[in-house]
Amino acid sequence: MPRSLRVDLPGIAQHVIQRGNDRRPCFFVEIDYIRYLQDLREIARRESCAVHAYVLMTNHVHLLMTPGAAGRIGRTMQALGRRYVRYVNDRHGRTGTLWEGRYKACPVGDGRYLLQCHRYIELNPLRAKMVADPADYAWSSFAVTPSARPIPWSPRILHWHAWAAPPKSGGGTTGNSSCKPSTPKKPTASAGTFNINASTAPTASAS
Repeated sequence: MPRSLRVDLPGIAQHVIQRGNDRRPCFFVEIDYIRYLQDLREIARRESCAVHAYVLMTNHVHLLMTPGAAGRIGRTMQALGRRYVRYVNDRHGRTGTLWEGRYKACPVGDGRYLLQCHRYIELNPLRAKMVADPADYAWSSFAVTPSARPIPWSPRILHWHAWAAPPKSGGGTTGNSSCKPSTPKKPTASAGTFNINASTAPTASAS
């Protein structure tokens, strides 16, 4: 069966989801999260993709991204996925695939859905009962929003985010229903969006 075509057009925000194979973990120790964020920043910047929100869960990733040119989200996710798999396999002495097939992505529709998607992504750890306060979860963009309570390591890991203009809406379509978030039980205000294409990233040794 031919693969379904993805909408990957410039200026259209996308909700991107990548899951670990068989729902197994894709992050094992703290340095893995840091490495993924470093690679995300570098590759997204190279491919002209703005990253507005993200959360790295134990066995999957959510991203809210806007490409600067056609096809750039696909290129970003392909390069990021391959690089991170090589890193994990080398560091943890494993072989084989890490991801569950291709990433999923759908265009984000109107402004209301865009804000809902942003909240959905950042509140994942809260819904999963991993934290009592989303600001306590280090591996999401919530930790660096102005409304969030600062946490000790957020400046070290995430200080390279800068505020950007809100992404354009996707013309009223919400795309694949598998990407559509449910309404969060504990909504939070979003003061803006993140652009990962700014400043200097922190460094982390692979050892």
